[in-house]
Amino acid sequence: MNRKTKEKVYFLLFRGCGATVVLALLIMLAYIVSGGIGAISISFLTDAPRNGMLEGGIFPAIVGTLYLMAIVLAFAVPIGVLSAVYLVEYETNSMFKKIWRVAVHNLAGVPSIVYGLLGLGLFVTVLNLGFSLLSAGLTLGLLVLPMVIAASREAIQAVPYSVREASLALGATKWQTVRHHVLPYAMPGVLTGIILSLSRAAGETAPILLTGVAFYMPGLPDSLSSPFMALPNHLFTMATQSANLEASRPIQYGTALVLLMLIIGMNLIAIVLRKRYREKYRW
Repeated sequence: MNRKTKEKVYFLLFRGCGATVVLALLIMLAYIVSGGIGAISISFLTDAPRNGMLEGGIFPAIVGTLYLMAIVLAFAVPIGVLSAVYLVEYETNSMFKKIWRVAVHNLAGVPSIVYGLLGLGLFVTVLNLGFSLLSAGLTLGLLVLPMVIAASREAIQAVPYSVREASLALGATKWQTVRHHVLPYAMPGVLTGIILSLSRAAGETAPILLTGVAFYMPGLPDSLSSPFMALPNHLFTMATQSANLEASRPIQYGTALVLLMLIIGMNLIAIVLRKRYREKYRW
């Protein structure tokens, strides 16, 4: 087999793998949309569940999920991005960098249920935050923190060193260079990591199951110390613990569709922001 024939075979395999991934995604989307579109309505999105959660809507679960994402964003993003900045721009010990990189990659692969147990022991028990929205949000923040650090680190490292040299040559300090030049150029990659992390956090059930999510709440959480409902746990509950699985089937699909749309919406926001940063900062 000559080189051109091998090249054609390899490219055919690559295209086949790519087509398989896209096809699987389309099948999953079609399955969820076809099953859930009939359940979507204004009342489904704005009402609280009632009658054993077989009627009504999922509004408390939607709001609880958005609250969770806000806590994760406030906790994981500043710590993750600043940690990446420190590792790339300020830390000079190469051995420490290697140890940190291995630790971050290993933490990113830890099962989510382990983070749930960590959150239960640390936030709920030791710090006495209780079974609450804050405990669940901080647990999810720890869960996605390694992903934010890794993505931010790669994005910052990808910025050409000439950008830093030009800024320093004009008299800027190290922090001014990082703040006004390095981070804006790295922002598309940083945003990608943040949105991927939030997408994972939005779909997690095990960590919040152990730290703050409620089986049923007719109202909204009134403080960070209150329990709450969330879309992934609501879907899990309706699919496994409902008194009438057949009657709850439309609610299951509708909840899955709303969760999927929420994640797609976050990704669309990231795409728009990435495009703006890439147009503004090009190198």
